[in-house]
Amino acid sequence: MNRLLHFLLFCFLIQFAHAQRTVGLLSYKPWKSYDGYNLLYPHNQPHTYLIDNCGEIVHVWEGEADRRPGNTAYIQENGDLIRTSRGADITQDPIWAGGGGERVEIRTWDNEVKWEYSINDSLERLHHDIAVLPDGNILMIVWELKNIEACVQAGRDTSTLTQNEMWPDKIIEVDPTNNEIVWEWHAWDHLVQDQFPDKDNFGVVAENPGKIDVNWDTNSGKADWMHSNAIDFDPINNQILLSVPQFHEIWVIDHSTTTEQAAGSTGGFSGKGGDLIYRWGNNAAYDQGDESDQQLFYQHDVQIVDDFLTPSHPYFGKFAAFNNRVGADYSSVVIWDNTYDMYDAKFQTIGDIYAPETFALSKTHPIPTELYSTGLSSVQVLPNNNLLICDGRHGYSFEMTPEDEVVWEYVTPLKGGAAVEQGDTLDINNNLTFRMKRYPIDFAGFEGRTLEGDGFIEVGGDEAFCDQILPVEMSYINDDLKVYPNPTAGFVTLEWESKLYEEITILNTLGQVMYNREHSGGRIFLDVSSWDAGQYFIRTSGQGITKLIITK
Repeated sequence: MNRLLHFLLFCFLIQFAHAQRTVGLLSYKPWKSYDGYNLLYPHNQPHTYLIDNCGEIVHVWEGEADRRPGNTAYIQENGDLIRTSRGADITQDPIWAGGGGERVEIRTWDNEVKWEYSINDSLERLHHDIAVLPDGNILMIVWELKNIEACVQAGRDTSTLTQNEMWPDKIIEVDPTNNEIVWEWHAWDHLVQDQFPDKDNFGVVAENPGKIDVNWDTNSGKADWMHSNAIDFDPINNQILLSVPQFHEIWVIDHSTTTEQAAGSTGGFSGKGGDLIYRWGNNAAYDQGDESDQQLFYQHDVQIVDDFLTPSHPYFGKFAAFNNRVGADYSSVVIWDNTYDMYDAKFQTIGDIYAPETFALSKTHPIPTELYSTGLSSVQVLPNNNLLICDGRHGYSFEMTPEDEVVWEYVTPLKGGAAVEQGDTLDINNNLTFRMKRYPIDFAGFEGRTLEGDGFIEVGGDEAFCDQILPVEMSYINDDLKVYPNPTAGFVTLEWESKLYEEITILNTLGQVMYNREHSGGRIFLDVSSWDAGQYFIRTSGQGITKLIITK
């Protein structure tokens, strides 16, 4: 069989393999993807998984059978996992809504529980997200119940309440060394209302952007008034970011205050106490615009862009979010400028509204309707400028280059928390995934750990698929490059004729660059005896791809 027939047969087999895959790893271009390990904490089951870019499990923190995500998890630089959880049975819980949590726990790499902290009673409940501060303290979001009398006194139009109570959010900072709350902030301390002059908080909403309109309501009068679904910390400016999807806004709070100052409107580096020092996404929420001005639409995963990035990265220090309901049938991921001026200790404004006017970046899937999630979901800016995006309601995560090329795809292979088989079809909400986060290969928490593929979440996972995953549009047989012997256990010779100079790059199946150098002369000899057995990709300057097999 000649080379052309070999190539056509290879293309057919790869297309057939792609057609049969419905869960787990769908596609992967390791030479364009960012190398790392992906943290996955899917809904409706208790375990936290770390998977490689081939979709294989390299580590798992098992949870108790009666626990569920509550909803986030983070790996620390010492290898510990900090995660939130709740009981599987919520039928007797007095406070419950989507995103409800209960417990924050620290587990060692070997899954030993080092610390736990819980809030879930008739008056308060942890929910959604946490943020770990540089000193190890943990910020937590808490619903706190306000009864009908408190709502009336605060100036809420209680005729619109359907549950005769409200659950405004507060933020607490807990020191894990002694279980003490060392700082807190309450939304209820920073209200404004323009309907009842004889009640608390009366004022002009448009003249008080640092206050929260207690009569703003987009949740049909339900008690879950704010539904804050993400919290992050800006260590450079000592500020807290809070995602408030019912307001379609991001809020920024000054963390330099004392707890006493955070309850008022003076003090702290901003001089504004616990009042909002920035809000953005929906000017109408503070009576400075209408729906035509709205930028954020029930957003998730609001963050300061800094994870694993250097300050020289073009998006470092900016704000980002997953913009869930921006379109009738599509979502987007967005990045916008952080306009904080540390010398003036304030965010820039344009007239009476906060800057900027629009996004620095707005992206969706190359096929926009392939990215649509009305809730959950996440975005991560990777060090190679790619975006890692998770469509939470479909459990679909993908990595996309700045040129909008999808270079990695993964579908959470669970249905109601149970593993499915390769080839099974999943519907919306079958495999809810709150976020996906990728940690670099050289992340400090992995130092000294064994991270080897050990099976798949899905039933019938196939190790060979990742080895065969060259895309059809890349030539498997590169006539300009001869590789021999192939397979090899020691030395390999590479020869080429078309150019005087040739850049040779060799990558493993995780996308790690094993070799990269420009050569002249048309021939090189490489000693690969110390490399692990497996398949490698040889890429030339012309972007041709050839496989190299190393045996032992």
